[in-house]
Amino acid sequence: MVYNYKCGCRGRGLCAKGSNTGHYGQLNTFNYLADIPDNQEVTDLVEVQFKNTRKGYFHNVNNLPLQNGDLVAVEATAGHDIGTVTLTGKLVALQIKKANLKSNEEIRRIYRVARPNDLERYEAAKAREQETMIKSRQIAKDLGLEMKIGDVEYQGDGNKAIFYYIADGRVDFRQLIKVLAEEFRVRIEMKQIGARQEAGRIGGFGPCGRELCCATWMRNFISVGTGSARFQYLSLNPQKLAGQCAKLKCCMNYEVDQYIEAGQKLPQRDAILVSEEGEHYLFKADVLSGMVTYSTDKRLAANLVTISAERAHEVLAMNKKGEKPVTLEEGGHKEIERPVDLATQDDLNRFDKKKKKKKKKKSPHRNNDGEDKTESPTSEKTPQNA
Repeated sequence: MVYNYKCGCRGRGLCAKGSNTGHYGQLNTFNYLADIPDNQEVTDLVEVQFKNTRKGYFHNVNNLPLQNGDLVAVEATAGHDIGTVTLTGKLVALQIKKANLKSNEEIRRIYRVARPNDLERYEAAKAREQETMIKSRQIAKDLGLEMKIGDVEYQGDGNKAIFYYIADGRVDFRQLIKVLAEEFRVRIEMKQIGARQEAGRIGGFGPCGRELCCATWMRNFISVGTGSARFQYLSLNPQKLAGQCAKLKCCMNYEVDQYIEAGQKLPQRDAILVSEEGEHYLFKADVLSGMVTYSTDKRLAANLVTISAERAHEVLAMNKKGEKPVTLEEGGHKEIERPVDLATQDDLNRFDKKKKKKKKKKSPHRNNDGEDKTESPTSEKTPQNA
């Protein structure tokens, strides 16, 4: 066990200062250099996260002693914004390269650590976001605009609001901006996002039981095609392959390279195996285990035979020479033994306890004829000498 006297944390060699917890843990980077002396003095750049997935990078010109989780007031358009510090030190420069911020003019300043009055205005502005989003959706509908406003974010001082919207085509929202400015009395900024970015801002849980990748760590979205599903032999069912954004799941790209590499060892899909039993067509394949299943019918599952990829190549080589094996399984992979279903071995009545018939014990007071030998309590004893 290691005790870090600088930050006061206990752990197995990892400093708790480098981790982010709570709501602002989304898209966080573990700062493994946090407990290194003079790490923050290397650069004055600080990473600050705002609502959901929006992040920014700022100069700590006042040399404030900032740590992860501190609420700060930063420079913004026509006022200031409130955000949470998520990264300091050397790693911030690497994150800036990743965000493609080449000019220092794009990086603004940190004013101060948020004061109580700053936090009051911040909470009051955030409380208006839900109501503003509902009203703005109705206004866009009344104007006949083909767009969907997915989220609204107020600036920390409440002087500006960013409206995130989704649209299939180009939208002329000049009239919408005028109506929104008159309705809410703030500066309006419209920002178009995609369906994946909307899912990341809203958040949620996927079918795997974990938080959405777009809401936790993904910054760049790579296009996902149906080819990823075909390489993994997945059923092309849109309801199963689509995520909460109604697009193909991003996780389909995670293992596709391994499936492509393993799939090169399998025979081609249109390859036909011929044995003395007839022709066999590929029905399904388990890519990672290297097992393929063949059927004697092109469209139906008939007389299924599961063999290894090596056995399939061996049969193909025999067919090229004009030879036919007796069966596909000959010399092939031994079938995997499946667990036996105990319910099929016997009927379910075997669990019922059978009542045993009790045998009547023979009374010692009865003779062989079944007559009772015991004397009646009222009977009198006959004197021996009458």
